[in-house]
Amino acid sequence: MSESNSPTWMRGAQIGLGVIAIILSILVFVHPGITILSIIFILGIILIIVGIEKIISGIFITNKSRWGTIGLGILALIFGSIALGYPLHTAVFVIIMLGIALLFSGISHIAYGVGRNQDPGWARGFMIGAGALAISLSFLVLASPLAGAFFISTIVAIGLLVIGIEIIVVGTSGRMKMMPSRGMQRKV
Repeated sequence: MSESNSPTWMRGAQIGLGVIAIILSILVFVHPGITILSIIFILGIILIIVGIEKIISGIFITNKSRWGTIGLGILALIFGSIALGYPLHTAVFVIIMLGIALLFSGISHIAYGVGRNQDPGWARGFMIGAGALAISLSFLVLASPLAGAFFISTIVAIGLLVIGIEIIVVGTSGRMKMMPSRGMQRKV
């Protein structure tokens, strides 16, 4: 595999985007409530755009599912409008749904770990432990949606921080490897 340097403008853009991601992660750590509301606003706007697109495509494109497409577009418009009109209530609803999803995920992990007798004991124990952790987190989220919002914001902030650091490292190293078979570039 041959190595080449990235163009200077690309390295600068990567470092700049990495810094922006790290700054956003700090903002998410400092203001977890605004993060959740921002996510709800973005989802509401996306739902409205998707709803309009589905209604337009249902009107102008004739197929068997024409009325279904229009109906789904109307539902997307309604849900997007509710999300924009009542962002706090929508955030609480979404957090409660995530808590319920965590509960079912934990139950399924425990059931899978208990039922898999052919797996090694450590693997079964890990599955059961992960299920118990998911169930305990779901109870925390369901008991206090505020704690759930903080939990979600913390995960988003950690993700942004890791991505920002990764992008900065890739930008400062500036190395790209050429794949010999297809000529595709891969960053190292």
